Amino acid sequence: MIELKTPLSSEDIRHLLPHRWPFLLLDKVTELDPGKRAVGIKNVTINEPYFAGHFPAESIMPGVLIIECLAQLTAVAYTAGALAQVVTGADAVLEEVDIASRVGYLVAIKNVKFRRPVRPGDQLVLEVVMGSSLGMLTNVQTRARVDREIVTEGTIVVSQRPEEGEKK
Repeated sequence: MIELKTPLSSEDIRHLLPHRWPFLLLDKVTELDPGKRAVGIKNVTINEPYFAGHFPAESIMPGVLIIECLAQLTAVAYTAGALAQVVTGADAVLEEVDIASRVGYLVAIKNVKFRRPVRPGDQLVLEVVMGSSLGMLTNVQTRARVDREIVTEGTIVVSQRPEEGEKK
């Protein structure tokens, strides 16, 4: 069961996304404007499996996983927007809606800059803002911060699932 009220817990996020451990990377969604914008948290811990092989002498979170965190947050904003269209009322409780099956695909990464490494113990504050759409593609402005310092920013492009776009 999920309510579209923030904060969204990891359990709520599991209802909105098809991802599961070890690839469900979001810990919490703190702000949500369904279909438009979201802010979330990824707590970076030393026990994450990728640290064993990604610069073991100097643990650094792979940039591609920071992008994946931002893409997952984008999917939460998108599916919450789709869910808001399915269920009316701000306090609606959702039970048997398979909204996770609507999560589309990451199709492009544009002008992304990595400003400093992310290390165990850091808390990534992620922000996504849905931008312009062309057909089934949507530009998303992304930013990740640690202690208010921008560590990653840029644009990703996501697509709807083909079967969803065909229904329109």
